[in-house]
Amino acid sequence: MNDRFPRGRTAVVGAATFGMGEAPGFDSMDLAVHASLKALRAAHLTPQDVDGLFVCLPQDFLSGLSMSEYFGIQPRVTDNNRTGGSAFLTHMLWAALALEAGQCDVALIAYGSNQRTGAGRLVSAQKQPYFEAMYRPQMPVSAYALAASRHMHEFGTTPEQLAQVAVSARAWAAKNPEAFMREPLSVHDVLSARRVADPLGVRDCCLVTDGAAAIVMTRADRARDHAAAPVYLLGAAAATTHCAISAMPDLTVTAAAQSGARAFAQSGYTPRDMDVVELYDAFTINTLLFLEDLGFCPKGEGGRFVEDGRIAPGGTLPVNTNGGGLSCVHPGMYGLFTVVEAVEQLMGTAGDRQVRDARLALAHGNGGTLSSQATVILGREETL
Repeated sequence: MNDRFPRGRTAVVGAATFGMGEAPGFDSMDLAVHASLKALRAAHLTPQDVDGLFVCLPQDFLSGLSMSEYFGIQPRVTDNNRTGGSAFLTHMLWAALALEAGQCDVALIAYGSNQRTGAGRLVSAQKQPYFEAMYRPQMPVSAYALAASRHMHEFGTTPEQLAQVAVSARAWAAKNPEAFMREPLSVHDVLSARRVADPLGVRDCCLVTDGAAAIVMTRADRARDHAAAPVYLLGAAAATTHCAISAMPDLTVTAAAQSGARAFAQSGYTPRDMDVVELYDAFTINTLLFLEDLGFCPKGEGGRFVEDGRIAPGGTLPVNTNGGGLSCVHPGMYGLFTVVEAVEQLMGTAGDRQVRDARLALAHGNGGTLSSQATVILGREETL
């Protein structure tokens, strides 16, 4: 395969969140629009400048059309691709290609959901095959519990190691004023919490919140006109292995092994070069699987890798520096929030949680039940 990804020829020039946690009175479109306006203002742009719109809202399957109408714009390019939480990183891939081809000049990627105040529970839109439904699983948590159980069986991963993922995320959230849960959390707290689907307890599971995120992308030759420190897209790739968890080829290996390898190859960098890593941590097992599959540690070593605070503040690899889906925000689909946090870290605007001298970042999205994976590598200007 001849991969001609336009490395470093597009950049993120604006990023924002809105309505984090609880936003009563706002519907999903309202939230996405407010985040978009914040991101556009940060880039000194308006909705009328947007000619490429990439959006995926939870209940609106024509959101590319309805958001265009809401803004009163007529974009040349719209994309409503839906692969779950990975969708927005695939939007970045297609936005980069559209910008490079001259199909658009300003791309807006947006998401919003009022899942907490609107539904009040974790919602799975994925259709279950009959041979799964007959066992009455509590989706999506039952699927991830299955993966966690298999990882424990094959590699000796322990509940304490899974708990360390949640504890590390909470330590980062304590530094983030926008995070929904900032109270201290211990390994004991995680292990003693109510069980949801064995071996996962409630603290192994993502939050149910409202929230919205948006980013603005343009070509590199225009980036300096819109941001003091643009964040360049150095690599982007996606991969899919299945839809239903019962069809996953190997419960301990995700398609991140494919998307990550291609994104790193495009970027010219390796996992060892990353200063910041933002992963889709819908459940604690996700972080272990993605650290392994993206090349930060060998397969089966994820549990041991996260011990002793390695991914927490002060550790050697800052992971999910906003608190992640486990402690910061998770409004149905979390993928775009990984990108916003990576951008803020590279722009140097992350406040108390800022990673010193961050130059390179990885953001990774997960869709379905470990079904669709998407990886982007981002860098400051000196990394081009």
